[in-house]
Amino acid sequence: MTSMLSHAVRNLPASSAWAARLWTYLKLAGIVGDMYSVLAVQPKSKKTLTKSGVKNIVVVEGVRIPFLQSGTSYVDLMPHDLARAALQGLLNRTSVPRDVVDYIVYGTVIQEVKTSNVAREAALGAGFSDKTPAHTVTMACISSNQAMTTGVGMIAAGQCDVVVAGGVELMSDVPIRHSRKMRKTMLTLNRAKTLGQKLSLISKIRPDYFAPELPAVAEFSTSETMGHSADRLAAAFAVSRLEQDEYALRSHTLAKKAQDGGLLVDVVPFKVPGKDTVTQDNGIRPSSLEQMGKLKPAFVKPFGTVTAANSSFLTDGASAILLMSEEKALAMGYKPKAYLRDFVYVSQDPKDQLLLGPTYATPKVLEKAGLTMADIDVFEFHEAFAGQILANLKAMDSDWFAQNYMGRKSKVGAPPLEKFNTWGGSLSLGHPFGATGCRLVITAAHRLKKEGGQYGLVAACAAGGQGHAMIVELYPQ
Repeated sequence: MTSMLSHAVRNLPASSAWAARLWTYLKLAGIVGDMYSVLAVQPKSKKTLTKSGVKNIVVVEGVRIPFLQSGTSYVDLMPHDLARAALQGLLNRTSVPRDVVDYIVYGTVIQEVKTSNVAREAALGAGFSDKTPAHTVTMACISSNQAMTTGVGMIAAGQCDVVVAGGVELMSDVPIRHSRKMRKTMLTLNRAKTLGQKLSLISKIRPDYFAPELPAVAEFSTSETMGHSADRLAAAFAVSRLEQDEYALRSHTLAKKAQDGGLLVDVVPFKVPGKDTVTQDNGIRPSSLEQMGKLKPAFVKPFGTVTAANSSFLTDGASAILLMSEEKALAMGYKPKAYLRDFVYVSQDPKDQLLLGPTYATPKVLEKAGLTMADIDVFEFHEAFAGQILANLKAMDSDWFAQNYMGRKSKVGAPPLEKFNTWGGSLSLGHPFGATGCRLVITAAHRLKKEGGQYGLVAACAAGGQGHAMIVELYPQ
């Protein structure tokens, strides 16, 4: 079946590496025939990224409890319950003594007010000593990325040898507040000293005071939902509805293949209190383009292209990753999975470029590491929306965008799809905001080992118009 996507790629100029790589994927998937040639790529320049005088920091292991659609098996739990389960899963898999861990840092986005420092509560619940410090960070969808790089910094500075980083999100139970008018009245009422004062305050309450403030996945600075931004971004880069649906179908299909093939080894079972043991992600649902095409636009109505089928879904989940200095890991008898190398954080316009973090971060981290796109064997990018991913790929492969918006002389180029998110991504596996970064890193490490590569590049966008990218290097086998 030759789709509109195939037609669009055929009509792109031959100099478009993005078009060539996408055509290669379509051909391998049996969607099109041998009608397009792929341009030669730059020669690889493999080398270790070990730096003299700089500590090597390694990933010993990383796990996550199954990522579930919100409102399902985790609905009666609290965020620290999920984080505790991830920590316990990490302890069970590694047998690392709790007292060896110097520090714990977790990322989260929508904080439960009762456990605002969810890292501390989860650590105590998982049996860590009350003498083990723990803190929580937030940076939207790259919160666990920030948790990991915080750990990297602490180890590199010589402050710690062993850090556990992770992330958690529970979208099944988000804080819903009274209106501001009602909150002010209630707080004032609490300070009233006489019955007359209390009755006077109560008499001022009006029906609209009882309207709750519901949380929204929206930008504070622009009041625009992330989905709306994704729709405009897709339109700006001429990403069609069909292209988005095809990419989303690819994500679900690859995730299902990885799940059935036993490749998602980072998932640890979780016995949900009062319920059955959860063993796998429940959002992987390959459909068909015909069924996906029936869905109406979710944000920009009636002509938008972002739908529930080509967007990541609200997800509950938690992850945890064990970081050590290389010397400590080897002294304890561990065989690390990977080195964590150079990383960058970027920020850009929170309205028109809200979700372009990977485009800005990728060339910077490559230059910092002294690598090129050709050196990268595995790409793991966060998939917030199919339109966001495809817009980033087009932006990365555009000299015009690089010159006019990024201050660069030329484009960095788009990742080849045969190396890109080949075990699925956030569209299919799920996206617990604070937990996704750890999934990206450990998946990159596992793919490098499975596929015989050396370098992986992890990248993600985040609300607020920010982004992150990191180089992961396979540990010598």
